[in-house]
Amino acid sequence: MVKGIWILEKTTSDRFPYRLQIIRGNKLWLVLHTQDRWPTAGRHIFCLRESDPPEPGEILEETERVNITAFNDRGRRISVILDRKRYKRCDFLFLEKPYKNKPGESYEQIFWLTQRSIEQHRPSFKLTPGKGETGLTVCIHSNEKYPWRFPGAVIERGAIPAGDYALMNEGKMLAVVERKTLDNLLANFGTMPVLHQRLAELASQKNHALVIEAPYADFLNTKKVSYYTPAFCARAIAELHARHPALRIVFCANRKVANEWTRHFFSAVWGLQQEEFNNMDDPG
Repeated sequence: MVKGIWILEKTTSDRFPYRLQIIRGNKLWLVLHTQDRWPTAGRHIFCLRESDPPEPGEILEETERVNITAFNDRGRRISVILDRKRYKRCDFLFLEKPYKNKPGESYEQIFWLTQRSIEQHRPSFKLTPGKGETGLTVCIHSNEKYPWRFPGAVIERGAIPAGDYALMNEGKMLAVVERKTLDNLLANFGTMPVLHQRLAELASQKNHALVIEAPYADFLNTKKVSYYTPAFCARAIAELHARHPALRIVFCANRKVANEWTRHFFSAVWGLQQEEFNNMDDPG
């Protein structure tokens, strides 16, 4: 599926000989003046965001026009995937740097990176903060009789539009998890239309997951699925994946593992939410 268009043009500038336009959806998303047409191994390309459109008489020669198949936003870093066999994956890193002699003011730096250039630089990599759940607010649906535990988090009880557990921030839901035991999901198979409605609502949330307190193999075990045959369970689970391709389904070994996965999921979402561009290191 086409997500956008990549247009590279040759300019008459010695310092920035290329102009890159990225159309995302139906809108012009980003226009950059770049120092090369593609990052070579071991090199990041420094880019300038275009502030004013080209002069009427400026000569621009289009050298590339390629469909974009995917965007992946990760805070200050955005990945772009092009529809071609070679030179198709790259990242754009957006940084805000403070002026040394202008307290409180900052300027933008943009770097264009590829897999080869990242590997050559071997940048230090830091996971999002995850020291317990301090600072997190978790809302647990009032219907949960024996809820999971989130040590260090502020716990609220109440209704949730979708799911059973929600990561909250100032009244807004940042992430949501629907919890299912093996018996819960087996019972839901009896009313599949209702289950599909609930999962469609769950999948509409930006950060979501259906977390199952049982491994997939249990649904194929005749001793554990007395309601249905293993073949029926396999078809039912396959239908969940097919009808809800965006749905994140996580099979865990047991209740404890499911709780642990959700804790780290909420912690990671919270950590990403707290990242600030001006606190990041330079690329490479």
